[in-house]
Amino acid sequence: MTRYIFVTGGVVSSLGKGIAAASLAAILESRGLSVTLIKLDPYINVDPGTMSPFQHGEVFVTEDGAETDLDLGHYERFVHATMATKNNVTTGRVYQSVIQKERQGEYLGATVQVIPHITDEIKSRIMAGAQGHDIAMVEIGGTIGDIESLPFLEAIRQLRLTLGASHTLFMHLTLVPYLPVSGEIKTKPTQHSVKELRSIGIQPDILVCRSAEPLPKSARQKMSLFTSVEEKAVISSIDASSIYQIPQLLQAQGLDDIVLEKFGLKLNEANLSDWAKVVQRQRQVEHKVTVAMVGKYVNLADAYKSLNEALVHAGIETATQVNILAIAPEQLETQGVASLAHVDAILIPGGFGERGIEGKIVAAHYAREHNIPYLGICLGMQIAVIEYARNRANMLHANSTEFDQDTPYPVVGLVTEWLTQSGTVEQRASTSQLGGSMRLGSQACQLKPNTLAAQIYAQSMVMERHRHRYEVNNVLLPSLLTTGLVVSGTSADGNLVEIIELPGHRWFVGCQFHPEFRSKPRHPHPLFIHFVQAALAYRESTQPSIEQVASI
Repeated sequence: MTRYIFVTGGVVSSLGKGIAAASLAAILESRGLSVTLIKLDPYINVDPGTMSPFQHGEVFVTEDGAETDLDLGHYERFVHATMATKNNVTTGRVYQSVIQKERQGEYLGATVQVIPHITDEIKSRIMAGAQGHDIAMVEIGGTIGDIESLPFLEAIRQLRLTLGASHTLFMHLTLVPYLPVSGEIKTKPTQHSVKELRSIGIQPDILVCRSAEPLPKSARQKMSLFTSVEEKAVISSIDASSIYQIPQLLQAQGLDDIVLEKFGLKLNEANLSDWAKVVQRQRQVEHKVTVAMVGKYVNLADAYKSLNEALVHAGIETATQVNILAIAPEQLETQGVASLAHVDAILIPGGFGERGIEGKIVAAHYAREHNIPYLGICLGMQIAVIEYARNRANMLHANSTEFDQDTPYPVVGLVTEWLTQSGTVEQRASTSQLGGSMRLGSQACQLKPNTLAAQIYAQSMVMERHRHRYEVNNVLLPSLLTTGLVVSGTSADGNLVEIIELPGHRWFVGCQFHPEFRSKPRHPHPLFIHFVQAALAYRESTQPSIEQVASI
């Protein structure tokens, strides 16, 4: 029978509940347990797919095509389990389901209420997501005291009654601030947070306390006394230079032993040698490169969370510190390309909307003309195609119909139907709903032999995750191919362009999919490894040698 660890947060948001949950999951997985993670999000959106990245950060796409919270990206990077639609539950999805059932008469004339109907729906979704696993880590989004999260908290309180203390555990993450003026750490915010939690019937079993420095014994004793949590279960989670250190830091304090003791489980000791290697290799920096990321949302790091981490993973693999130079595309439109003059590679990530498009085209043109390594992801690939059409295929004013419905050369357009991984046909139109109407999830990509893409993957067929509405226009594609563009990857049926490259260029690749969603610190994605290697080669070729410097 599955055992549940419910993770709540208090005092302030953005303390790192997702990282803490994923880190504990990684430790438990290393002890031989099958672990999955579930995120409960209190917002009323059905999913974050239509939310601005400035509001919510990245939308992480699962194998089965769910648009989910970015914490699911953390989950996949820390454990071997693959997340799916059932791993992300939102208030919107819960209410949508309950209202649909009410309309269909499933409640037999009853008055539909938060308790029991909403809470029952939440509980059923938690248990469905946990099915088949030894441990389910369930993270409740938001902060204790938020009105939006109350139904979720009530649902997990009820699950403790149903399943018993031997199969449920409450872990509460709080902030223990340090006041420089008095030279003290303050435990009062944690005490009040736990008081709020207990007022709704939940007594935490474990406290994970975020702090700048390790908690002194006196502080742990005080919090234990005022929160009724065992002193050994008051865990210090200090600020770390790398999130991949967190599993080792938590395991060193015996967090996993406390969990197994409460669940009555006796297992082999944790083996975190993989994580020790990751941390060690991350510290062993032998090279540095600068990658210009030209994106619409670069002012918010979380908007490209998986992408940033994928570059970190490639850096770990190549002993390289990858410095990301965030450039707003409007800057290239108004101030020129001076900011690109000293970078070692250029990356244009995915995105939606017209703002900044011409600046991105400027960046792609600069990379192609100056033989600088280029990686275009999703929209970034389409930008490369538009730039190439305009400047190499003589298609003046070529564009995507997403940005210009009247372009004379719509090299990128809305595809009305496509074949899914399961073999069914999906359709869409310009009038389709925005939510969930894209080409989503894992799709097959067949690689053309003797191309850079085939060399990078060393396979003939790969699976990659998608999130987009627009595709390269096959009607105009022949004109691009005759001028040198190579399509090195297509959909399984050969109808959709998946990867493009330029053979005469040092390293120029665009992909319609999102490879960052499949990259992990222990298994970096090959596209990013080769991209960073290309940036290194470019840097070495453009930097003066030691002998040249000595002679100056």
